[in-house]
Parts: sequence; structure tokens; C-alpha cells
Amino acid sequence: MDITVQELKEKMDKGEKFILIDVREPHEHEEFNIGGSLYPLGNIINAIVELEDHKDEEIVVYCRSGRRSDTAKQFMQQAGYQNVRNLLGGMLDWQEAFGRW
Repeated sequence: MDITVQELKEKMDKGEKFILIDVREPHEHEEFNIGGSLYPLGNIINAIVELEDHKDEEIVVYCRSGRRSDTAKQFMQQAGYQNVRNLLGGMLDWQEAFGRW
């Protein structure tokens, strides 16, 4: 099940435990990010390998608009990750709702 920017912000504000992954390119991440670990979509295999011990934990993936992160979610699910959620609307919706922190 995917997640909206409002739901994600609420989880962050409550301090809930989950893994946050940014699948954008490094220059996009440097320009603005919400604290996710950077694993560009082209290198998503690195995240799949490095996070092997966290397959059952909640993972939220995000990008600029939600398209690349949806692809990353599918790759991760195919690799056996059970609880991957795509941030709907990505950073575009985040900035529209909350601005740049």
C-alpha cells in the first residue's frame, strides 16, 4: 500500500520507525531532501543487497514525482521485500504541501 505525503509527515512527526529511501539522482538529493538514504534508481540493486536484513520492515521510497520510486518499489518487492511503500506525488507533492523544510 502506497503512502501520501501527509501520512509520511505524520509518521515522521510521531517518530515512527521505518526506512526512508530517496531514489533520485545525487544532484536532486543535494538540492532538497527529507532525510532519506540516497540510492539512485539505477543503483537500486545496492539498496536491495544492503538492506537484506530489513526485508520485513516498512520501507518508504520516494523520488521527484513518484514514478521512479514506484519502479524501485516493484524491484524491491520482486526481491522479496514485503512492506515497501511508494510516496505518492514524491517531492513535488511534499513541497506543495509543506514547502522546503
